[in-house]
Amino acid sequence: MLGMFTAPRKPIRLPPDEYLGTAISFVTICCENRLPVFREDSRSKAAIEALRRVAKSQQFLVHAFCFMPDHVHLLMEGTAPGSDLLRFVAQWKQQTGYILRNDVIKGLWQRRFYDHILRSDDQPDLVAWYIWMNPVRRGIVAKPHEYPFSGSFTEKWPRITAPTKLWNPPWKSRSPAK
Repeated sequence: MLGMFTAPRKPIRLPPDEYLGTAISFVTICCENRLPVFREDSRSKAAIEALRRVAKSQQFLVHAFCFMPDHVHLLMEGTAPGSDLLRFVAQWKQQTGYILRNDVIKGLWQRRFYDHILRSDDQPDLVAWYIWMNPVRRGIVAKPHEYPFSGSFTEKWPRITAPTKLWNPPWKSRSPAK
């Protein structure tokens, strides 16, 4: 019997220079095998502190974050022409992996991550609310400000009043190909 044909994976990354500069990006990073690593409060707190340190050293603002049990959402903005999103994510994943090395038996993070560089019609405030509403959509809390592992390093948090219109990621609103 001949071996099965496996189609090569489609690259999910833009050219590296697209990740440089002052763009605002929505990033999702999943734990390896979607393990619920951040169900433990101490792990979430340690990862949030690492996020604060790496954002400062890599010249990024973190407008919104949410640490779900098995993944993390971030809304980030480079503050300098040399701000490099790929380097930021690599450094943060490395630091959190090192910090949590005794808590996680295998790798902490999936090799890849998902990103969406905001376009002119994307409103950052609505994207932030999409991130903060994640634990509500999952049924973990009734209101976003009740979740202890969401927040912002640039905005007053908690913010109680959500906008009436919510952002939906473009990949969730695409109709299936026919």
